[in-house]
Amino acid sequence: MTGRRLAAFGVPSVPGGERTAIEQVQSAVAGLGLSRETLDRLATAVGETVMNAIEHGHHNRADLLVDVVVRTSDGDRVVVEVTDQGGAPTNGPVEPDLLLKLSGEQSPRGWGLFLIRHMVDEMTVETVGTEHTVRLVVDPASGRQEEKL
Repeated sequence: MTGRRLAAFGVPSVPGGERTAIEQVQSAVAGLGLSRETLDRLATAVGETVMNAIEHGHHNRADLLVDVVVRTSDGDRVVVEVTDQGGAPTNGPVEPDLLLKLSGEQSPRGWGLFLIRHMVDEMTVETVGTEHTVRLVVDPASGRQEEKL
C-alpha cells in the first residue's frame, strides 16, 4: 500500500484506553481536512475496536499494549490498524438481531463489530499467530459515510 505513516503508538489494556487511542488518532489526522462527520465516525470505530482489543483480546491485562498505526493510503484514504495479541476469536461474530436480543434469545452484547462495520468504508480482520489486527478504512471521497446510518 502506498501512503505515509501518520502515527504509531500503543495503549495499555485498561478500561479507558480507548479514549487515549481516539485522541491520538484524531490528532494524527487533524491536518487532513476530514469532515466533522467523518472524524466522528472514525473516532467511534477506533474506540470500539480498541475497546474490543482490550476486553476480548487482552482481557484487561494492563501489561499488554494494544498497538495502533494510522496512515494514509491511495490518496485521501485513512487507514487505522488496531492489533492485539489475543489470536483468533474463539467464536465468530454473530450478526446482532434486535428482536432476539430483546426476547433474551441472543446476548445483549455483541453490537461492536456491527457498529464498527457501519462506521467505516472498509473493515478487515486478520489473525496471524497470536496477532489479531482489525483494519479500518475511511475514504472521504466515497460519499458513503453520510448514507451508512
